[in-house]
Amino acid sequence: MFKAKVKPEVLKELVEIVATLVDEAKFSVEKTGLVIKAVDPAHVAMVELSLSKGGFEEYKADGSELGVDIDKTKEVLRLATAGEDISIEHDEDRNQLVFQVGNITRRMSLVDTTGMSDPKVPNLTLPVKLSVKTSELRQGIRASESVSDHIALIADPDGFEMLSEGDTDSVNLKLPKDLLEEIECKEESRSLFPLDYFSNMVKAISTASVVTMRMGNDYPVKLEFSIADGKGEVTYLLAPRIESE
Repeated sequence: MFKAKVKPEVLKELVEIVATLVDEAKFSVEKTGLVIKAVDPAHVAMVELSLSKGGFEEYKADGSELGVDIDKTKEVLRLATAGEDISIEHDEDRNQLVFQVGNITRRMSLVDTTGMSDPKVPNLTLPVKLSVKTSELRQGIRASESVSDHIALIADPDGFEMLSEGDTDSVNLKLPKDLLEEIECKEESRSLFPLDYFSNMVKAISTASVVTMRMGNDYPVKLEFSIADGKGEVTYLLAPRIESE
């Protein structure tokens, strides 16, 4: 059993975050709220999202797994207007999700979850932790997109840097520690990442003004931020590209 009512902006943010990596996802509708874990087809990145029942206007569930087509859910969101809640109910007999948007009823067949992975977030000890304004990350990404398809994230006790180097050009964003919200770093660390993945992750962050990043030397980067006025939490994990000597 699953029945809920949610504000369109909350559902939109949730969908955009997951759509960064996958077209279909397994929604675990638990008594305490919704949990989504997904890994992209190339196994380069994963996302873990939890939205407590308090993030919904109404929420009832007894614990089940629903295979949801993300693109079709985006189509439902296009029907909603500001201030108009979206009602969602699982029709178990037809194995469909039923969306009520104003006077429109949209039925959507669920996807078989049998072949969907159930990824576990690896227990990594990442030595660097820093919190940075989302707007700063976006600016660094915009500057990098015309230079290279990779981006290096560098941290040391004095601050944080994003660096992109192409064949002829380079660009870097340097933030001294007094411009960061927080930083815990004992020695320099550097990792290189595919820019398209990192860019799409940051662009999917629509309401959080600050992102916490955990990283190390040639380690994955972990991005952590809140959604739905703190009622939900998101973790992105992105694997590094090991630089050749």
